[in-house]
Amino acid sequence: MTGGTASGLDENVAGALAYALGWISGAAFLLTEPANRFVRFHALQSILVFGGLSLAWFITLSIPIIGWAVAFIVIPIVSVVLWPLLMFKAYQGERFKLPFAGDIADQRER
Repeated sequence: MTGGTASGLDENVAGALAYALGWISGAAFLLTEPANRFVRFHALQSILVFGGLSLAWFITLSIPIIGWAVAFIVIPIVSVVLWPLLMFKAYQGERFKLPFAGDIADQRER
């Protein structure tokens, strides 16, 4: 990919960086890249995936024992697997869609 962005980065680099700090970097790129659909897709998917995981983490903490196990074992493992996968796919220039979150992001950016 060689498309430019408002930040001056190649769009594949900006797409990958949209995942760098989870939903925070996703929100930053969503706000600063009004015209680049590739970057906006990855930014929105980052917000939905990692924002959803953050919300799930807080909710599961309120459930004793089983919720804590989910909060401290399952959610971190899912995050550690998804984070490099999504960054790699975006860096390769791929519009990789996760179920549900990717579908929503794709609908918003088409």
